[in-house]
Amino acid sequence: MTERQFKLLYDGQCPFCRLEVRWLQAWNREGRLVFEDITAPDFDAARYGLTREDVMGVIHGVLPDGRIVRKVEVFRQAYRAVGLGWLLAPTGWPGLRWFFDVLYEWFARNRVSLGRFFGRSCDAGTCNVAARPQKRRGET
Repeated sequence: MTERQFKLLYDGQCPFCRLEVRWLQAWNREGRLVFEDITAPDFDAARYGLTREDVMGVIHGVLPDGRIVRKVEVFRQAYRAVGLGWLLAPTGWPGLRWFFDVLYEWFARNRVSLGRFFGRSCDAGTCNVAARPQKRRGET
């Protein structure tokens, strides 16, 4: 990965993720966006300081300096890398950023059910999002 590239960690078994990746690949004419399938046999989440549950729970990306971004920030960075950053700029505006992150979290938790609603399903069930343990009262 060169200094100018952003790496998108995506679930290659999720139909929504594959659709988004195909769209971004079509616009990635200068190669500023790199794609890594988290369901590939050689994928190692620990290389990024993450776990499988982390990367399966919400989308992640890797900035050129190695920092990890999550949720809608990944899409903002990916679209910026292919020259379409203006499309998602409003999702980063104060007041709207929180809303879009919450909306994305809902989508990530429900993407399997939504895929079935639209006549799609995940291959081999690998895009099932692992349930995150709920915090008990008093825990932080």
